[in-house]
Amino acid sequence: MKISLLVYTLTFFSITSTVLGQVSPKGTTPKSTDMNRIERTEKKYQELFHQQIMASKTDPELLTILQRFIFGEVFYIGNLSDKTRELITITALATNQTIPQLTPHTNAALNVGITPIEIREVIYQLAPFIGYPKVLNAMEAINKVFESRGISLPLANQGTVQEGQRFDKGKEKQDPLYGDGMKQNMKTLPGEFADAVPRILTESCFGDFYTRGGLDLKTRELMILCALATLGGTERQMVSHASGNLKAGNDKETMLSAMVQLYPYIGFPRISNAISVIREAKLE
Repeated sequence: MKISLLVYTLTFFSITSTVLGQVSPKGTTPKSTDMNRIERTEKKYQELFHQQIMASKTDPELLTILQRFIFGEVFYIGNLSDKTRELITITALATNQTIPQLTPHTNAALNVGITPIEIREVIYQLAPFIGYPKVLNAMEAINKVFESRGISLPLANQGTVQEGQRFDKGKEKQDPLYGDGMKQNMKTLPGEFADAVPRILTESCFGDFYTRGGLDLKTRELMILCALATLGGTERQMVSHASGNLKAGNDKETMLSAMVQLYPYIGFPRISNAISVIREAKLE
């Protein structure tokens, strides 16, 4: 186990150093040299949750480790804004169905300036990847936060596509990023499935969701990549979506920063697999 962990650790630092082309000076944390880890934790926690850290009555040691790692280290690594970091966190929590944590992090997202529509659209976009029941579970918790803060529901509609336009409008979003790769992959399926499977992907994923307002394409693609990393076992899909991220304007530093942000929520093995995909990503 110790050897395996060492290999993971060395692999992580080797990959990130190679992709980013630099290594932080020994004994320093990027963008955080003016404060120690405890000070950074307290500052970031206050910014996100608008309250001071309270000691756990049952597991104080674990919570201290968690808080200092997430808010004193992870939040200071990479090129992401706090808004993007909280959207990534919400994505991971919804994908993992760790619903109780969605309440404080929805509040944190609102506190740092993310709009209710942006929060909702990030969750809606997950439906083709994690399934509609999990999205409904996440939205139930999120809507309770909205209501507690006096945000009127339902939020404004963001759909832009009429029923008969789903395929054509979906294809307009799909083709620049992914071409007809899915259709080619499915053409040997028997009978109606050769056409039905790629068609329902175009209509449901791209026609129903990519066409919605409330999020820009770069954010959509980055959150989808984060959801795939969180799910695990999706390296084949991540290859396509890492390339899609590059086409949407997210560089490798941004994708790597997102994976580091995910680490406390999904564990090191899954981000290590994702980093390997990102390292090899290229525009096609």
